[in-house]
Amino acid sequence: MKLVFAGTPEVAVPALDALIASGRHEVAAVVTRPDAPAGRGRRLVASPVAERAEEAGIEVLKPAKPRDPGFLDRLREIAPDCCPVVAYGALLPRVALDVPAHGWVNLHFSLLPAWRGAAPVQHALMAGDEITGASTFQIEEGLDSGPVYGTVTETVRPTDTSGDLLTRLAFAGAGLLAATMDGIEDGSLKAVPQPEEGVTLAPKITVEDARIDWSAPALRVDRVVRGCTPAPGAWTTFRGERLKLVQALPLPDRTDLAPGQLAAGKNNVYVGTGSHAVELLWVQAQGKKPMRAADWARGARITEGELLGG
Repeated sequence: MKLVFAGTPEVAVPALDALIASGRHEVAAVVTRPDAPAGRGRRLVASPVAERAEEAGIEVLKPAKPRDPGFLDRLREIAPDCCPVVAYGALLPRVALDVPAHGWVNLHFSLLPAWRGAAPVQHALMAGDEITGASTFQIEEGLDSGPVYGTVTETVRPTDTSGDLLTRLAFAGAGLLAATMDGIEDGSLKAVPQPEEGVTLAPKITVEDARIDWSAPALRVDRVVRGCTPAPGAWTTFRGERLKLVQALPLPDRTDLAPGQLAAGKNNVYVGTGSHAVELLWVQAQGKKPMRAADWARGARITEGELLGG
C-alpha cells in the first residue's frame, strides 16, 4: 500500500522505521506537528519524526492544523491507501479521515477500551495495572473508540517508569502496526468493535496530578513517582521550593515517620506516608540537576522533624 505516516515525538520513530524497513509498503510522506521552540535559545526544532523522515528522503508535511486546505489538497494528490498514526498530537477532521481508502489506523499504547486518551501509559502505572499493551484501531471522530485490528501485551515490571514502559511498547507496537498494514493490504485483518464495558479514560497528566500527597499510602506514592517519570515529573515542596522526585522505594518495615516527615541518615533519606515510609533515591531540587537523595540531604542540612509538602 501507499502510506502517509502521521506522528511527532520520539516514541513514534520505531513505528516509522518498521514501515520503512518492511519493504512491502511505500511511505510516500510523513505528517507531523510544526517545528517547535526548544532549548535555552528557544530556536525552532523539527520533531523527531520529521528528522527521521528527512534522513530517509521522505516528504514531510507540517500543517498548522490538519484541516488546512493546502494540506488536504496535498494529501489528496498523494492519494494514500492508508494513513498509520502514532502520537501525532492533533485531532483529525472527517474531511481528512475520508481521504485514504482504508482510513487512518492508530497505534495506541493501551489495551483498548482501557485508557483511552493522551496518557495511557502514565495512567496504567498510576492505577497499578500489572498488564498493559498496545492496540491498532481504525480512527473515528470519537476518542480512541474505533474498531480494533490487533493488540500486543506487555507485563508491567515493579520498577517501571512511564518512560521505561513506553520505550518497550514503542518497539512492540511498531511490529504490530507493520503487521496491521500487511493484514489490511491482503484482506486477512478485519477490525472488531471495542466492547462497551471496561472503558477507562487517560487524560493528559497535569502538574497538579503529579504532586505527591504524603497522606496517601506508600504504594500510591510509588505509583505516582513512576507514572510521572520522566514527564511531567512527580514533585513535592521543601522549604517553600519545589522538589522533584525521580526515584523512590517503598519500605514496608518502617512505620515510625508521620506523613511527609523526613529522616536523613549518612547514606539514606526516608519520608513518611499514610502507611509506611519510602526511601528517596534520586531527587531534583529547583534549578539543579538530578542527584542522589543522600547528597541533596547533606547539602540541605535537614533538621529533625522537617516535612516535605508544607
